[in-house]
Amino acid sequence: MNLSIWLQSQWQKRGIYAWLMLPVSLLYCVVMSLRREAYESGLLKTHKIAVPVIVVGNLSVGGTGKTPLVIWIARQLARKGLKPAVISRGYGGRAKEYPMPVDAETPAAISGDEPAMIARSLGCPVVIDPDRVGAANWLVERNLCDVIISDDGLQHLALGRDLELAVITSDRVAGNGFCLPAGPLRESAHRLKSVDVVISRKRGSELTSHYMDLIPGECARLDNPAMRLPLSAFWKSPVHAIAGIGNPEAFFESLTTAGLEIIPHSFPDHYDYTPVDISFDDDLQVLMTEKDAVKCSDFANRHCWAVTVSVEGDEGILEAVMKKITEINDNG
Repeated sequence: MNLSIWLQSQWQKRGIYAWLMLPVSLLYCVVMSLRREAYESGLLKTHKIAVPVIVVGNLSVGGTGKTPLVIWIARQLARKGLKPAVISRGYGGRAKEYPMPVDAETPAAISGDEPAMIARSLGCPVVIDPDRVGAANWLVERNLCDVIISDDGLQHLALGRDLELAVITSDRVAGNGFCLPAGPLRESAHRLKSVDVVISRKRGSELTSHYMDLIPGECARLDNPAMRLPLSAFWKSPVHAIAGIGNPEAFFESLTTAGLEIIPHSFPDHYDYTPVDISFDDDLQVLMTEKDAVKCSDFANRHCWAVTVSVEGDEGILEAVMKKITEINDNG
C-alpha cells in the first residue's frame, strides 16, 4: 500500500499508530500555538494588503472541498460586479520563478493541480507563489483585482486577512481529531473559535450552522471537453472511478449515490499520473475528478471523463463575504 494512503487510513482511527505519535503531535501543537502568538503579538510581521483578502482553508491535511468553494465564491463575486483574483501556493508545481500567473493553458505540472483547475474554471486572474504576500502584492500593483481569495491559506499567517472561512467534514473536524503526525489536523480544533465562518460538509453539524454540498453534474470527455454527458448516461455498465484527492471515498460515494456502479481506484493526493494509471484491460468508461483531469488530459483516451461539481451552499456564506467586503470598502 502507498505510504500516503496508509497514513490516511491511520488518521481515520485512534489506533496504535495514532497513540504512538501523540507525544509528537502535542509538541507540534505547542509549536503552532507559539507561532500564532508570535504573529498576534507583532513579533512576526503580518502584511496588510490594499484590497480585501478572503482566506478559504481547512484545519486538516487532505480534501474537504475548499477549492470548489473558492471557485464558487469567485464566480459569485464576479456576478456582483467585483474583480476577484485567486492566489495559491501552487503545491506540486514546478514553476521556475514566482509570482507566476496561471491561465487555462498552463500545464498542471508547472502550476500544481489545484491552481490549474481554478484557472480552467474561472476567467479571473490566478497567481501562485509559496509567499502568498508576494502573490497578493503582485496582483494589487498591476490593478488586476479588487478582492483576493487565498486558496488554502489558513495557516499562512504572514498574509493579512479580512475574513477567514474554514471547511470541515464533520463534527470531529477531520479524521481521528489528532494533530500531525498522529492525525490529519494542521492545527488544534480550538482554532475554529477564531475563524469567521465555519462551513461543514455535513448538514446539521453541532459546530456550525453553515453547510455546503458538492453536487456532481455533467461529465466532460478529456480528449474533447466540448462533449458532455449527464451522469445518468453511465448507468448502463460499471465504470472505473479514479480519485487522487484528499478524500477519495467522498468522490466514490457521490457516484454511487448518483446510481453508478463503480470500480474504485484510489491514489494519493496530488498524485502525478501516467498513462498506465488510467488505462485498463477493458472497454469500460473511466470517471475522475476535475482535479485529476487537469493532469491526465494530455494523454487521456476517449474513455476518460471528468465529473464536474457544483457547490450548493447556504445563503449565509456569501452574505458574510459580501458584508465584510462592503464594510471595508465603505471605510475606505
